[in-house]
Amino acid sequence: MKDKYLYAHSKEGRPPEEWQGIEDHLANVAKIAASYAAKFHSEDWVWNAAWLHDLGKAADEFQAYLLRQNWLDDSEYDGTGHGRVNHSSAGAAFAQEKFGPIVGLVCAYLAAGHHAGLPDYFPVDTGRAALQIRLQEGRENLDHIRAVADEMGKQLRLGIKPPAFVKSENFHLWIRMLFACLVDADFLDTEAFMNPEQSKYRGGYNSLAELKPVLDRHLQHMADSAPDTPVNALRQYILAACKNASDHKPGLFSLTVPTGGGKTLSGMAFAMDHAVQYGKVRIIYVIPYTSIIEQTAKILSDIFGADNVIEHHSNLDPDKETQRSLLAAENWDAPIIVTTNVQFFESLYAARSSRCRKLHNIVNSVVMLDEAQLLPPDKLTPCVDVMNQLWRHYGATIVLSTATQPALPGLDTPREIIENPARLYKSLERTKIIMPDNLNEFSKWEEIAEDLKAHEQVLCVVNTRRDCYDLFRLMPPDAIHLSALMCGQHRSEKIQEIKQKLRDSLPVQVISTQLVEAGVDIDFPAVYRALAGIDSIVQAGGRCNREGKLNAEGRLGQVYVFVPPKPAPRGLLLKGENTSRELCALPDFNPNHPDEFTRYFKSFYSRVNDTGEKFKDWLQKDASNLQVQFRTAANAFQFIEDHAQQSVFVRYADSGKWLDELRKVGPKRQNMRKLQRFSVNLSKRDFDKAKFDGLVEEVRTGFWLWIGKYDTSLGVDLFSSGWAPEDLMI
Repeated sequence: MKDKYLYAHSKEGRPPEEWQGIEDHLANVAKIAASYAAKFHSEDWVWNAAWLHDLGKAADEFQAYLLRQNWLDDSEYDGTGHGRVNHSSAGAAFAQEKFGPIVGLVCAYLAAGHHAGLPDYFPVDTGRAALQIRLQEGRENLDHIRAVADEMGKQLRLGIKPPAFVKSENFHLWIRMLFACLVDADFLDTEAFMNPEQSKYRGGYNSLAELKPVLDRHLQHMADSAPDTPVNALRQYILAACKNASDHKPGLFSLTVPTGGGKTLSGMAFAMDHAVQYGKVRIIYVIPYTSIIEQTAKILSDIFGADNVIEHHSNLDPDKETQRSLLAAENWDAPIIVTTNVQFFESLYAARSSRCRKLHNIVNSVVMLDEAQLLPPDKLTPCVDVMNQLWRHYGATIVLSTATQPALPGLDTPREIIENPARLYKSLERTKIIMPDNLNEFSKWEEIAEDLKAHEQVLCVVNTRRDCYDLFRLMPPDAIHLSALMCGQHRSEKIQEIKQKLRDSLPVQVISTQLVEAGVDIDFPAVYRALAGIDSIVQAGGRCNREGKLNAEGRLGQVYVFVPPKPAPRGLLLKGENTSRELCALPDFNPNHPDEFTRYFKSFYSRVNDTGEKFKDWLQKDASNLQVQFRTAANAFQFIEDHAQQSVFVRYADSGKWLDELRKVGPKRQNMRKLQRFSVNLSKRDFDKAKFDGLVEEVRTGFWLWIGKYDTSLGVDLFSSGWAPEDLMI
């Protein structure tokens, strides 16, 4: 060891005697990270990586850097330069030298990536970030800290082996889990030293065992106060079935419940009872759309208290955030997490440390995957693969919860929580789906509009924004339009207006895109649905006679399917539409029977050209040699392709205040969170056209404002001037 005392972190304005030493930091991180990795029998691996990750800070260049950053004399390190200091590569090189090609390479990935993110092994597009290059740099740096490395090497645990479950096909997730343990421990120890006041806001939540009685009391109160109706009786049956199934051994489950059957709280009851019985540490509720996540988060926050429920999604209102919730969202250190498919699955394939650090907190949790049929088909293979791994190897119980249970290819067979779902659907029958006699005969919008006008309360769901506009303009002036051309705040206000009119039994005619099909709690006596996939038709039907009021009158809600004037755009919408056409031509097909969902999804997925097989090449092809393209896969694994669309802000309600702040001071967490509620996504082609026509303005680099017409009914007005934008977005 060198005579000089070596530091990992300094404190501005404080003397070096109050700085954190390298050995103290490495020891702290090793202890914390190992406690995390013990949950999946891998503690020795992150122990070693932790002792190596900041080894490069022992270099004279880094010690001089700390002195200069604090305006202290660095003359004892004369000639060390003033550039950026790479402190991650030396530990990676020492790992390979110390342990050889297998154990050494695992630790090298972790150490080299703990700041910049997990690297690709081969230098493809990532250039000098590739592990091959980092190891070469590390070997050069290692010569300058040899004595320190040898001393720290005495702490390493030798003779370790991977857990028995680690194979070449699942090596990539194991590495990410180890990486999560390391980087979260590194963040937390650094924060505890650098910002102890902030660190105090972490932890201290109620356990799930403490929250279970709270949920039980709430559910009992709901049962006691609910009207004695057939629908509420069946909701109680579903709740009882979920609680009874909670003692089944952890694993993979399906919860198949008709729309309006109360699956959110019944599923939560299963998750809570199961978690407490089997020592699961948290419940993660995963929802497909940000447009419905706030509704679920509010329900759960009202029950458990906002401090125990963490929302993690892009549209979160900063007024709802506290210091505590902000910190918990970094690593999901809370008993109940409500998040999106995007956050959940993209994190499981991420490379950046900030995205990965939460992963170890998925271990030994209950994951409720709501509306499982909405997983993107082009990412289906990697999504299914990671779900299988989570329940097989990382102690997670996963529940696929939906009214239209998909047959996900490659997924292990789940255990159904509800005994005989088909009988339940029959008991909870509130609607009848009426298909057109001829699925190849198109209707005109004028004909559909006349049919809709005959109903005082009616919802019509169409496939695209353009369809929504074309039909809406044929409706009476007091009709309501809903599409994603309206910003989130605008849509929320319209949905509240719709709900109020329904409660007051007032006339209300709504034309909407698919955004109302999942989780929007509205109840119409009649629903019209443009021909689409059977799952979409059934989900739209879930907004019809939801409370069974028509059953009391001896009739069912009517869901009318019609063939719109033009087919759905090419792609998944058209594949779904054509699958429905194919199945409806069969003499025994019954769209009102839940068993048909399996037949539909098998046929639909067979039409999908690419379900994400390419990720196997990047993550598994050379994994037997531990050569994995982590960053390439992470960059490609996007549920919503960044290059396919552009977000623009709009002037609506009080957005002007936050737009002015964005202009003056630039993007900050507060104004960005606020402005998410006032943004609209345009396809890249539509954005380019709007830019050419002078309809958008760049208020800050990369941030665009729509300065064309924003209609109080339609939102961003793309269509009234004859412009024909793309139809590929809802």
